[in-house]
Amino acid sequence: MFARLCLASALLLLPAAAQAQEPNACDKFKWSVAREKSWFEAAPQKIASGDAAQVGKGYAVALKPLAETAFAKTPARAPKPETFAALLTVPAIDKPGLYDITLSGEGWIDAVQNGAIARTVDFSGLVGCAAVRKSVRYQLESGPLTVQISNVAGESVLLAIAPVE
Repeated sequence: MFARLCLASALLLLPAAAQAQEPNACDKFKWSVAREKSWFEAAPQKIASGDAAQVGKGYAVALKPLAETAFAKTPARAPKPETFAALLTVPAIDKPGLYDITLSGEGWIDAVQNGAIARTVDFSGLVGCAAVRKSVRYQLESGPLTVQISNVAGESVLLAIAPVE
């Protein structure tokens, strides 16, 4: 009888143990977004469209209605009416290389340098990670950068800009 109870208890615990070992949805991105997730969870600095941002930080960005946003370059994906957008400037990318620009929610990201939209190297996005929705990898040059955010349904989004580690 005791053996049956132990077996029954063990069988009941198996689904919970298997579930505990399943990776978190945030662990299923093509690359780790743990750094950005931690920035987003740490009450990021609030900035608004038109403000300057720095590499290596997370921000809570207040967006403007699309109709009030003047983009540096026409976004690569046409903005939808009734969405929100922002332009942020990064005064200087110190070192050329790969950089991730990450959003907490649904939206479109364009990185603009030297009067052109920078080349997208890769993209990773998931539904189900509460903190991070998408991360786009860009090849950036040294110098100033403009980050354009568009097609966001709400008035704010979390954003992070970081060199690829």
